[in-house]
Amino acid sequence: MADEPLFPGFGARTIAARGADIHCVIGGAGSPLLLLHGFPQTHAMWHRVAPVLAESFTVVCADLRGYGDSSKPPGGDDHVGYSKRAMAADMVDVMHALGHDRFALVAHDRGARVAHRLMRDHPHAVSRVALLDICPTASMYAQTDFAFARAYYHWFFLIQPFDLPERLIGGEPRYYLHNKLSGWGGRGLGLFDPRALAEYERCFTTDAVHAMCEDYRASASIDLEHDRVDAARIACPLLVLWGDKGVVHRRFDPLAEWRAVAADVRGHAVPGGHFVAEESPRETLAALQAFLSPGS
Repeated sequence: MADEPLFPGFGARTIAARGADIHCVIGGAGSPLLLLHGFPQTHAMWHRVAPVLAESFTVVCADLRGYGDSSKPPGGDDHVGYSKRAMAADMVDVMHALGHDRFALVAHDRGARVAHRLMRDHPHAVSRVALLDICPTASMYAQTDFAFARAYYHWFFLIQPFDLPERLIGGEPRYYLHNKLSGWGGRGLGLFDPRALAEYERCFTTDAVHAMCEDYRASASIDLEHDRVDAARIACPLLVLWGDKGVVHRRFDPLAEWRAVAADVRGHAVPGGHFVAEESPRETLAALQAFLSPGS
């Protein structure tokens, strides 16, 4: 099993977007479907669902800029290089380069925050979107209390000025990675396929840690500015899934939060913690397939 590929039948490509080179794996046939990962992972997080989805869709699993094998451009003084606007534009460029000007999108964690901005900036590019285990960034910050700050302390640690978090994480990067992965799931590190875990470890480099910090710094600054400007409701259908043992649904009401910014929202909890696509792939797949099927 250790020698078997995580994405059998998929091919790898690196595509030049306007601000970064984006690594992705592509497989299947049918209408286009983009999958975006979260922190501190890579596209490898989709390995338990993407091969099944590829039976019905052309599936593109991309590494966000700053993550995995995608390039890690500078963030700039205002962190604009890791604004969700820039990261969303990357993905529109990637899908356009692959011949897909309109596509469905499934995204987890940080990738779902990119998806939120993509729906705002490129509404005609997405047909429907599934968001896994998040609420809107602005509403989560606005409702921060002691319990949320304690559970999501990394939101406030990673945004500290360069190079405090980078230097501290750099002391024992593998320990920090394992701490994050094991702390948010329902079964610790045991829920991860060893091949996927090895990919997360390989890609958790010094440059990647800095890029991830820039991603979070952008979310606490320029992304909030962009969110304040946007008043129009999101029109495309949304599916919202969350782990029934995770933090998001204990501290927030995911459906209510998304219905405050979007017109067509449905969703429910699935078993497990934060990493639902790896911890509960069967339930996650069932929900995605029902949502993505024609006429749903």
